[in-house]
Amino acid sequence: IIPSILFVILSRFSIRQETRYMLLGNALLCDLIYILFYTLSAVLNAANLKLPKETCVLLLFLLALAYCGGLFTAVAMVLDTYIAISFPLRYITILPASRTKKVIILLWMCSAVFLAILFLLLWSTQNYMPCVLEMCSVPVILVLTLNGTNATKLCYWLTASVILLCLFVMLCCYVILYFKTRKSGIWESISSRASVTFLMHHTVLFFYSSPLLAFLVESLLYINSVIGLKTGMWVSLAICNILMILPKVLFPFLYGLRYREISASLKSMVRRKRLCLMS
Repeated sequence: IIPSILFVILSRFSIRQETRYMLLGNALLCDLIYILFYTLSAVLNAANLKLPKETCVLLLFLLALAYCGGLFTAVAMVLDTYIAISFPLRYITILPASRTKKVIILLWMCSAVFLAILFLLLWSTQNYMPCVLEMCSVPVILVLTLNGTNATKLCYWLTASVILLCLFVMLCCYVILYFKTRKSGIWESISSRASVTFLMHHTVLFFYSSPLLAFLVESLLYINSVIGLKTGMWVSLAICNILMILPKVLFPFLYGLRYREISASLKSMVRRKRLCLMS
């Protein structure tokens, strides 16, 4: 479904000129890249293929870049909604299509610079264990970073803090929007479009925050010797394979199919395809 929505956004001029659709397309692109590279990593590990150190680091960097870019874009989408509701008359002036493209480029640049600093710090201070590099497994590396140097642990908690800050900004925007619009009458019916959209936003926020909260709980339990290394790896494996993938799978259904223009375009494509098959 992600490639189909991306095709609709890129092929329709009127759609790709709107800020919300451009941000949605960028978020879906990040999710698609993450899913592809994570699947590649899982297949290589399942096949017991040992990657060179540089290739493993590059693969991990691309995974982190896609995840970070998706998270930053999700924050930008929430801020876009906040600006659209809070400043409806000035919205087009504040976020025209040309400025949105610069924002998207800035999001990728911020993600790349932030991760480059972290990776360079880790590269210069951490001697990776051979088994980590041979496996090139994200869950294993996440657990073993807690056994690393102080610089490694600092990178781990700094990354967690940045993600928490992003989630906090998203939550604050949702709460402010609710209090700004609760007297407008759009919340009277639980099945109204505003109520469903608000619930959808909070569902996405929950799915984005649950992996981080699970990682924090697991880290605290592991540091305090409540769970062992093997248990920690199994928990990390479950978080990476389920909790981190689930929002990326649900994202196009919760957001992409919710927009009327995209949904109508997809239905039109399906109808044309059926007609072609019938003829």
